[in-house]
Amino acid sequence: MNSSSASSVPSAASPTRTLASYGWDDGFVDSFAPFAGKGFLPGRIVRVDRGRVDAVVPAGPADADGVRTVLADTALVATGDPMRVPCTGDWAVIDLDNGRSGDHLDGVVRALLPRRTAFARSASSKRSEGQILAANVDHAVIAVSLADALDLGRIERFVSLAWESGAQPLVVLTKADLVADPAGLEYLVADAGTAVPGVQVLAVSAATGEGVEVLSAVLAGGTSALLGRSGAGKSTLANALLGEEVQEVRAIRDRDGKGRHTTTTRDLLPLPWGGVLIDTPGLRGVGMWDAEGGLARTFSDVEALAEECRFHDCAHESEPGCAVQEAVASGTLPERRLHSYRKLLRENQRIVAKTDVRLRAEIRRDWKQKQALGRHMMERKRGPRG
Repeated sequence: MNSSSASSVPSAASPTRTLASYGWDDGFVDSFAPFAGKGFLPGRIVRVDRGRVDAVVPAGPADADGVRTVLADTALVATGDPMRVPCTGDWAVIDLDNGRSGDHLDGVVRALLPRRTAFARSASSKRSEGQILAANVDHAVIAVSLADALDLGRIERFVSLAWESGAQPLVVLTKADLVADPAGLEYLVADAGTAVPGVQVLAVSAATGEGVEVLSAVLAGGTSALLGRSGAGKSTLANALLGEEVQEVRAIRDRDGKGRHTTTTRDLLPLPWGGVLIDTPGLRGVGMWDAEGGLARTFSDVEALAEECRFHDCAHESEPGCAVQEAVASGTLPERRLHSYRKLLRENQRIVAKTDVRLRAEIRRDWKQKQALGRHMMERKRGPRG
């Protein structure tokens, strides 16, 4: 970013020097322009906790470092929509002149800047709602532990959501030191690669350092989100990438090589070579969330075969001239992969249908409230009867 962009941000310390390592660039400068000159600062949210956020902002004259961390309230941007609440990785408009000192707050969040990418999943509740796990991410790093049998279906699920988010997915097979046979490790990497065409797959061991340097080079300079199940080794991997014990890691069980989940919040951490890493808590499940485009990219091989079917609405079951079934019969397309494609597609269609029903209900409710308000105003204009 050039020095002329810094004038767009009111700060004693220029964000071209202070926030660039956190992802601040000309595009966010443009997004912040409507708030420039009003005494506000840009800040990147590094942690969210109960209606408050930690955010890094340009340092003041008294600060020795290039940035400082402030605690801000999010009441002004609170919303009932979980897809629009502040999230780790968001860029925010921070007002430090109106903090409540009695609550040990430094300021308030006035607005969120538009997100470039957002990794979302279906919320864990039974309600048809989505949940944003990380915002403004360049690489979605999907950690898969080799202490367990390789679950290709789960990898396909994560990668589909990653593609849909707008980020570049990257599959990392952790705990590679548990696979003693190099040929066996190569087979596992290749097997994972067949499930996610066009996605890089790396085998990494935080214990031995294998693959860490390559992964560091891939992630350098951008924002990466570390995602995966509990016990996938995310915190250990985060420490290896950060070069220090930042994230707590509990002892590995000798019996099965599995770690215990320790991360409880999504934290954005600066990487030593540039860029930042968002470490997320382990996910027991990750439901599909309006990821039709992501599924199309993950299953591009199935989609390409479907284009060759005799009927455009082929269900790929028993229809004549089905290129997908022919590929399964010839062994070109694994039957497991077709089953996974159908399963994830059905799940995604169900959540989209539920969401449409919820949105229609919300529109009806809002309309009824407006109608009731309109009647109330008309009655006030007419005055008391009699």
